[in-house]
Amino acid sequence: MDRHITWIIIGSVLAALAVSLGAFGAHGLKSKVSSEDLVIFETGVRYQMYHSLGLILIGILGFHFPSNIIQLPAALFIIGIIIFSGTLYLIPLTGLRWLGAITPIGGTALIAGWIALVYNIIKS
Repeated sequence: MDRHITWIIIGSVLAALAVSLGAFGAHGLKSKVSSEDLVIFETGVRYQMYHSLGLILIGILGFHFPSNIIQLPAALFIIGIIIFSGTLYLIPLTGLRWLGAITPIGGTALIAGWIALVYNIIKS
């Protein structure tokens, strides 16, 4: 299977997971966590969805650009989703507020993914 198709599949799976987590947050967590924690959780869902769609876009770009252009941005998106959204899910679920110190690392990976995508496309 071509790598760009893999990114489309991973993005689609992560998007489905984002919808599921969003539903869990809206229905399962709403009465169990504070409104502030629910906002934190929803931010994780929103950014996961944005970057899942970004992975799908990267996969589509793979049909038009060499695969080496899209590999780094895709990897950075996945790392960013895991760290950024993952910590934002764990904070309300576990109460481990110190995870908020790790969240910006994931955000930096997401930003770097977009910058790498632009740079690689311009460079090509």
